[in-house]
Amino acid sequence: MGVERIIILAVVAATLFSTAYGIAGTATYYSPIVHKGTMVAAANSGLYNNGAACGQQYTIQCTGPTNQGVPQPCRNGPITVTIVDLCPGCDANQIDLSEQAFSTIADPNAGKIQIEYNPYVMNNY
Repeated sequence: MGVERIIILAVVAATLFSTAYGIAGTATYYSPIVHKGTMVAAANSGLYNNGAACGQQYTIQCTGPTNQGVPQPCRNGPITVTIVDLCPGCDANQIDLSEQAFSTIADPNAGKIQIEYNPYVMNNY
């Protein structure tokens, strides 16, 4: 019985840690085509995966600045965006948010911010 409890606790702990931390990256912003919505993003080539990411949603949280111009750019909580395009100039783990999405989580004057992102998972509580 003791070994079973340890295994159950280990599984629960692993689940908590795996969902508590996102993928570290950066975000910039652009003005997307309006008919695709406002809470959208363009993904780096690895995430975009030849278009496989189109339509997938990601939760994005601002975690800090990338420059000294705006030392505390973050505001509000996480947002959920839908991938609608490729960002060909983006670095690995960079996401190009719509201007509306970026301004919801950060001061647009920052231009580029540090983020954490995860695939969006709907909780069915």
